[in-house]
Amino acid sequence: MTRARGWRKIAASVWGWPKDPQVYGGMDFDAGPVLEAIEVIRERTGVRVTATHLVTRALARSFRDTPSMNTRLARGRFLPRESVDIFVIVAVGDGDLSGVKVRRADERTAAEIAADLEGKIEEARAGRGELDRAKRMMEILPPRLLGLSLRLSAFLTSNLHLNLRALGMPREAFGSAMVTNVGAFGITQGWAPLSPIYRVPMIVLVGEIEPRPWVVGDRVEVRPVLPLTATIDHRWVDGAGVAGVVDSFKKYLANPLAHEA
Repeated sequence: MTRARGWRKIAASVWGWPKDPQVYGGMDFDAGPVLEAIEVIRERTGVRVTATHLVTRALARSFRDTPSMNTRLARGRFLPRESVDIFVIVAVGDGDLSGVKVRRADERTAAEIAADLEGKIEEARAGRGELDRAKRMMEILPPRLLGLSLRLSAFLTSNLHLNLRALGMPREAFGSAMVTNVGAFGITQGWAPLSPIYRVPMIVLVGEIEPRPWVVGDRVEVRPVLPLTATIDHRWVDGAGVAGVVDSFKKYLANPLAHEA
C-alpha cells in the first residue's frame, strides 16, 4: 500500500469519482469553400450569411443523417425527436448570453437560417425572445433555488415532454444540438460545456477563421482555416458512432454551395 502524499493527497481529498459524460473533439477545415459560399449566397440573396449559419446547417444535416443523435434521453430510453432543431447561442449585450432555436434547420437553406436568426436575435436583444420570460422569473429566485428550478424545468420540458410556453419554458427549449461562436471575439479555439439543463448530446463551437499552413496535394500552402470543436455527451455516442456526424460535416463544408438551393 502506498500512502497518498503532497498533491496526490490533496487531489484525492478534493475530487470524487468522475460523473461527467462529456468527451471532446476538434477538427480544422479549409475555409476556402466556406468563404466562397458566404460571398455567393450574400450576393444572390442579400442575406448576411456567416460561417456560423453554414455550421448550423451542417450540424442539422449531420443529425438528420445520423438519427441516433437526434434523440432525447428520458427514463433510460433514447426517444426520437420530432424535428432537427438547432439552438444558436448569441450575445445580447452587457456580457449576457441568450439563444435562438432554429426549427427544422435541416430542411432550410443557409440563407433561410440566417434570416430567421436575424429576426429572432433582435427580439432576444429587445427582451422579447422565447426564453426571456423564464429568464426574468429566474432573476428573482435566490441562488439556492435557481439550480433546482432549472433542473426541474429541464425535466418537465424534455423528459416529460411538456410544453410550458406560458411560463417561458417551451418543450425541448434547446433543440437537438447547439452552436456557439467565439471567432467573433478573435478566439481561435475553445471548448463549450454541456449544461445539465440543455439536454442535448452535442454543442459545436466555431472559432476564428485565420490563415495557416495547409497541405494541398504534395505541397504546403497558406489557406484560411476554420477550426471547429465539439463537446459530446458520451451517453449518446462513442467514437465509432460519431463517425457519421463527422462524415456529413466534411461533405457539406467541403462544398457548401453544392448543398444549397
